[in-house]
Amino acid sequence: MKAKRHRAKGDEAEVDMTPMLDIVFIMLIFFIVTATFVKESGLDVTRPDSDEPPPQTETVTILISITDEGGIWMEGREVDIRAVRANVERLIAENPDSNVVVQADPRSESNLLVGVMDQARLAGAAGVSIAELN
Repeated sequence: MKAKRHRAKGDEAEVDMTPMLDIVFIMLIFFIVTATFVKESGLDVTRPDSDEPPPQTETVTILISITDEGGIWMEGREVDIRAVRANVERLIAENPDSNVVVQADPRSESNLLVGVMDQARLAGAAGVSIAELN
């Protein structure tokens, strides 16, 4: 009779996991090292040398009001739309960094508002803003 050989359970072929764990740890170290040297984009800030505050420039706001009846008011007096450009030019000549704010009543005509804004831009205003007249 032939003798039967019984294999022990410990003799079965197994995959050695040690090299795979070594590779995983090496990849982990690689990604950690490369992630710390990535330079994030940002703005370089140049700080002033002295502790003195910067000089305050006085910006003047030119206010133009439009009433619901179609009246245009500047500097406490009513003006015609043709005079808006000349008045804004004069005020900008006195203060070159002036901004123009047009306060329009919600019931005023939009074409009058656009006309006043166009006149202010033609006069050379740096910025023209719209505000609601309360």
